[in-house]
Amino acid sequence: MIDGFINFNKPAGMTSHDAINIVRKIFSTKKVGHAGTLDPAAVGVLPVAVGRATKFIEYISDFDKTYRAEILFGVSTTTGDFEGEILSQVENIQLPHIDALKSILARFTGQIEQTPPKYSAIKIHGRKAYDLARKNIEFEIPRRVVTINKIEILRVEENILTLEIDCSKGTYIRSLAVDIGESLNLPATLKFLQRVRVGNFNLENSATVEDLKTEGEKFLLPVDSCLQHLKIFELPSRRIKAFCNGLPTNISAADEIVRVYAAEKFLGVGKIFNGELKAAKLFVDTNF
Repeated sequence: MIDGFINFNKPAGMTSHDAINIVRKIFSTKKVGHAGTLDPAAVGVLPVAVGRATKFIEYISDFDKTYRAEILFGVSTTTGDFEGEILSQVENIQLPHIDALKSILARFTGQIEQTPPKYSAIKIHGRKAYDLARKNIEFEIPRRVVTINKIEILRVEENILTLEIDCSKGTYIRSLAVDIGESLNLPATLKFLQRVRVGNFNLENSATVEDLKTEGEKFLLPVDSCLQHLKIFELPSRRIKAFCNGLPTNISAADEIVRVYAAEKFLGVGKIFNGELKAAKLFVDTNF
């Protein structure tokens, strides 16, 4: 049985669903999923789960992310990147001094509100926003609160600003690019986007399509190694069967989600609530 996470390095032009299909073919299994969709034009880290790891995707979905983004000023598009049609163009752009740019970017750190792009996979009354947008159906996307932990300027070249952005899940960098442009009274669009980190999944340790084709299983990460943000709970061996059968174990501990081990074996994820530990997601068979 093949189980584990893959730190996949998605190339440009590939959808997240395409990535899943490639992994399915390489590992000859249908049980594959991913965490944190990347737009087709974007590149970089896409955590992919294989086999029983798919049950644990929800525990890595809330990870913070880091992006490298190039924002082009002087152009706006229907999608916020160059996948869409050009709406407006302005010539002879001159960006402010770097100190002024830093001051403006500081307004976008911390908790901010943003409106996700209409060309996105967000569901509106059960339908994906980009499907509605392509059919020219009028709709509104509610603003949402996201957290930008840090924005660092990497490079300023004429009308292109390259940033490193550390942010919470649910942040749309395309929207951020457009909003930064508006703060400068300039049209703006995302020229390039690379995701360099999702939680503990980092670009330098990622695997390309060719890597997976040649040494696929080498890049499978043990499920529990990708859940290190969860505390470890050592379960007495006598309670293994009860845990696997969904029965509670009385303990004295604060309410939280934990990685559960017994006899050095990873059993799954447990939930501690009101002094009881119960299985939330099992990794082992119930007849362990």
